[in-house]
Amino acid sequence: MVVKSVAINAYQNSMDIRRRMVDNTVANKLQKPQAPVQNFNETLSNSLTKVNDLQTEKKTMIEEFATGKNQNVHELMISLQKAGLAMSMTGAVRSKIMTSYKEIMQMPF
Repeated sequence: MVVKSVAINAYQNSMDIRRRMVDNTVANKLQKPQAPVQNFNETLSNSLTKVNDLQTEKKTMIEEFATGKNQNVHELMISLQKAGLAMSMTGAVRSKIMTSYKEIMQMPF
């Protein structure tokens, strides 16, 4: 009996917390004004600038490591992985954009 009431109390407490979180989320969504939406050109330009910055950072870190200015291999490897992942994601997005463009061009009007 005691275990059952403890379990029921824990369940009710968790449901109350969840209900409050949902209420707060809904209230925050209603109160906050939406940020202005960027157009596709701006979004793409900003993304490519970030990828370029990561590539520049990678190049700088490689040069610093090669010259002996920086001996932190961990930061170098993290920088290499970030830049590599950013480039592969950019390539994937480019492929999707090109595929979409080809499909649109093949549509009959």
